[in-house]
Amino acid sequence: MGTRAQRVSKQPKSCHERALGLLAVRPRSRRELEGRLLQAGFDRGEVADVLERLERVGLIDDAAFARAVAEQGFGVRRSGSRAVRAALAAKGVAAETTASVIDELGGDEEARALDLARSRLTRLRGIPPERAFARLSGLLGRRGYPPATSRRAARLALEVQEAED
Repeated sequence: MGTRAQRVSKQPKSCHERALGLLAVRPRSRRELEGRLLQAGFDRGEVADVLERLERVGLIDDAAFARAVAEQGFGVRRSGSRAVRAALAAKGVAAETTASVIDELGGDEEARALDLARSRLTRLRGIPPERAFARLSGLLGRRGYPPATSRRAARLALEVQEAED
């Protein structure tokens, strides 16, 4: 029981401290941070004040946040625009900001899909071509590429593999 009494007697974190703690874990969009603070039971007016203050000092910047998420999606994960758009929407980034970032960083989606498909070819050696095609096009679809782009990239990657064999 002693620990329970200690927990009750502790000074709860202020809204500002809680927001800084959440931002210390990872960058967040304004709407994502707002939701977490409201869920923690802070007053809507207090949350709005804290978020405005954090925006003024540059700790909340949805455009920079969106750019970082898109760079990760397009670069490391080699995802399609659809997947990056969905990730940003889920994190509460405005549609205009999302569109702007995707236009800026999206690059050549066909080339990115083909690059991802080729990187997976070694795992598909010895599998019949129809199954390899289904696996590659399925992977590309899950990564956010349109069906036509997925099929085209899988077909091109498999043609290169057959030519090398």
